[in-house]
Amino acid sequence: MIAGYRAQVDPVAVGLSFEALVFVTMAAADRAGIEAFEQAVSTVPHVVQAQRLFGDPDYLLRVLTRDLPAFQQLYDEQLTELPGVHRLSSTLVMKTVVADRALPL
Repeated sequence: MIAGYRAQVDPVAVGLSFEALVFVTMAAADRAGIEAFEQAVSTVPHVVQAQRLFGDPDYLLRVLTRDLPAFQQLYDEQLTELPGVHRLSSTLVMKTVVADRALPL
């Protein structure tokens, strides 16, 4: 039942104060493309969460960077180059209201 233990580090305290949500639409939903994308996105350190979704878009990425220029560089140089990506769309996080809530058991 317990999946693990970890320290919760305040992103702002370590200089990661810029948060964005990136929606990914894949060019095709074939198994090889999905596996290649998932393997590649798992190697991008600033992607702190990646979820595959039903419908459109196909994925939601939570990204933390130092600032807007760092996000733009990550977006232009790494996220757009992920295999199988057809389109990216992003939105900026204004404020986190609920984070890492315990399961309602």
